[in-house]
Amino acid sequence: MIAILKKEFNSFFSSPIAYLVIGVFLLMNGLFLWVFKGDFNILNAGFADLNSFFFFAPWVFLFLIPAITMKSFADEFNSGTIELLKTKPISDWQIVLGKFSASLLLVIVALIPTLTYVYTVYQLGNPTGNIDFGSTIGSYIGLLFLASTYTAIGLFTSTLSKNQIVAFILGVFITLFLYYGFDAISDSLGNDLTVKQMGFNEHFKSISRGVIDTRDIIYFLSITVFFLFITKTRLDNE
Repeated sequence: MIAILKKEFNSFFSSPIAYLVIGVFLLMNGLFLWVFKGDFNILNAGFADLNSFFFFAPWVFLFLIPAITMKSFADEFNSGTIELLKTKPISDWQIVLGKFSASLLLVIVALIPTLTYVYTVYQLGNPTGNIDFGSTIGSYIGLLFLASTYTAIGLFTSTLSKNQIVAFILGVFITLFLYYGFDAISDSLGNDLTVKQMGFNEHFKSISRGVIDTRDIIYFLSITVFFLFITKTRLDNE
């Protein structure tokens, strides 16, 4: 698994993918949170918090993570290298987990520079240091869980087609539905909380409050494992 992880992670940085993903993520967040005037601008919010970032980041991930994962298996199938990969002394689980770990690690690398936002808001607080660290830490943990589910979904959709663009579109569609679709259905049913609890957004918001509930952790881990399992099943059938 480690060999696959290193190979995949290095391949991201040997091409423009990693630099584009990290650059686009930081540029979009930087512009909307600090430059453009509007509801997302932290400087205009009047509060020393990063709520705007934690609202905006899942939507950016919704497009960036499928862009990271779309070539994971689609490119292997298209070039025929998947057959060569499966002849090596590694299991299908090791292949899946290696690619999953490499993609998730790239997302984490993109997240690390945003810690400067925490320091900036910490300094801007009145008095200095007036920031809810519990909520901030919880939100970062929630983002990591959300990124893991997005990554698992993206890997699965990359097994559905040899075309990377098709894999990208399917990844965006599924993650969009699971993140916001159940909220929309819940609203149409008069704010049905049971339906809302089925979606990513409600569990992400729960963790973002700074209280780590085992139900939220189990939910995200279950979704991640499910999509990794069906990815492995797809690999078995190839």
